[in-house]
Amino acid sequence: MSQSIPTQQDRPAAGLPSISRAAVLRRFGEPVKIECVPVPSGPEPGALIVKTTACSICGTDVHLSRGNLSLAVDLPVILGHEMVGRVVAIGEGAERDSVGQPLALGDRILWTHTACGHCFFCTVARQPTLCENRRAYMFENIEKPPYLLGGFSEYGYVLPEAGRVRVPDNVDDAVASLCSCAFRSVMNAFDNLGPIDPSEHVAIQGAGPLGILAAAVARVSGAKTVSVIGAPEARLELAKEFGATHVFTIEGTSHEERATALRALTDGRGPDIVMEFTGVPDAFGQGLDLVRKGGRYLTVGQLGAGPTTFSPSLIVKKNIRVIGSFSGDVKSYWKALQFASAHVDRIPFGKMITGRYALEDVNRALERMHALQEIKPLILIEERA
Repeated sequence: MSQSIPTQQDRPAAGLPSISRAAVLRRFGEPVKIECVPVPSGPEPGALIVKTTACSICGTDVHLSRGNLSLAVDLPVILGHEMVGRVVAIGEGAERDSVGQPLALGDRILWTHTACGHCFFCTVARQPTLCENRRAYMFENIEKPPYLLGGFSEYGYVLPEAGRVRVPDNVDDAVASLCSCAFRSVMNAFDNLGPIDPSEHVAIQGAGPLGILAAAVARVSGAKTVSVIGAPEARLELAKEFGATHVFTIEGTSHEERATALRALTDGRGPDIVMEFTGVPDAFGQGLDLVRKGGRYLTVGQLGAGPTTFSPSLIVKKNIRVIGSFSGDVKSYWKALQFASAHVDRIPFGKMITGRYALEDVNRALERMHALQEIKPLILIEERA
């Protein structure tokens, strides 16, 4: 891709720059580089152009940059997909967000991956995250218009088919960015799981951002106990602040020891619900072992290509309902924002943001995320004069 500045005939409309600085990944396993990417001349009908203000880093960003995802990636791409930004250009027919709220220049929004609205999964199955024509930010080639389909960029393009939701005033950019991937995935997972009864015990595998957020939702949903299994200790302590009633470290303990402790907590049966947010393939078999007979096992974190071994007969003999949950649609984004807005005064969402970095420092932030030195780093994006 040429990095030259576009000619006058290609320049965007008044008020928009001609280029956007962005963190571009050209080869898996190599550092991203800050490049100049063209800004479209204006939004097409139904589209928006947004000035990105912040974008938090997700574990998926780390895995994608290293080539460890079992999803198609059309390199080169702009890394990042947990972005929030302010509307700077509105295409015809895009004057309202996806839940009917009016949009004006300067409004802060989150925006979703696309769903076509006319395939089997969009119409009959009503599962837009499985759309056959889905386009996903961070996975789209930057050498094709509209170029700006990633979060670590001064400007972003909201595709006409993408959902968009205005951010409540009491939710700051850092927390809003959590809602644009981690939290919407959690909300979608709970929708797939179904209601939680006040008598039910919930166990959560993983003390990363999704697991910690899931602890908050499970507790607010009325679970009798919420146990978080993971490491390091600092993350388990944070999980308690988010609502976990019990925590179990994986450092220096065996699965058998943790399973024994969880059964003791649940009258010998095991948790009614086990939710997996680790991404570690072996966690799957452990989760099936943990959940009680007739219980529900929900897995969200398994997006890598790594295999594992388990006994399918365990699912049959225990009559377990195994549920997969992928990503989230615009409803999930909206629900995440509403939950954050309603509970921002009593759940310390801001503590999940453990570091703030400039766009130029994105590689350092990614490395620290990979090394578990950060729970959720935030890239603050400021346009250069």
